[in-house]
Amino acid sequence: MAEKPLVAVTGASSGIGEATARAFSAAGHPVLMMARRIERMEAMGLPDSLCRRVDVRDRAAIAAAVAEAEAAYGPVDMIFANAGIARLAGIERQDPAEWDEMIDINTKGVMNTVHAVMSGMIERKRGTLVLMSSIAGRKVYPDHTVYCGTKFFVHAVAEGLRAHLAAHDVRVLVVSPGVIETEVLDSVTDVQTLADYKANKVKMGGGIGAEIVADLILGAYRLPQNALVQEICMTPTRQSY
Repeated sequence: MAEKPLVAVTGASSGIGEATARAFSAAGHPVLMMARRIERMEAMGLPDSLCRRVDVRDRAAIAAAVAEAEAAYGPVDMIFANAGIARLAGIERQDPAEWDEMIDINTKGVMNTVHAVMSGMIERKRGTLVLMSSIAGRKVYPDHTVYCGTKFFVHAVAEGLRAHLAAHDVRVLVVSPGVIETEVLDSVTDVQTLADYKANKVKMGGGIGAEIVADLILGAYRLPQNALVQEICMTPTRQSY
């Protein structure tokens, strides 16, 4: 068993997920990394890590990866339900299949991830659930209709989980970033929406680094178990909305 407890991250192959896996690994934690692009995770070469090809829509695959990692490194003490997708477009011209994909990954995927570790955390009366939302889970933006809906869902579920788990000393933290330098735009297929997003990003001087968000997550995790940062909302200084 490792000296420091195991942490698990979904969507660990890029962006904030990758940065968080790196930050916790550098801090001495064994890391379970889950994503569909296993080659990217393996190329990171993190010590005491386990990489598994997981689609968060597959509840059994998450549970199997968690069980395998816990057998090697002990119980998961923090899980980051980070995997998500942004299919942004005007609702009247968007393919409803994109709605289905966002709803399944951004909402059911979060619940599947939490489900894999929650009972163990309740038994141990210790643990931290970190749920990826967005500033779009606090505000509504044009061309973000269904995406905003999925992120508002994460906020609502976090409130419910927090109320339920508080008596068990399990922490629930929501991460609500604004414009970050990640691959999120790769998921946008609507030409006009993509152009508008890029133009707004340029106006605000670009996004901030994913590693900044990762360091905040690590800092919040390091607090005593009886201290909880309920939400991290991080944006570029020049992001005014």
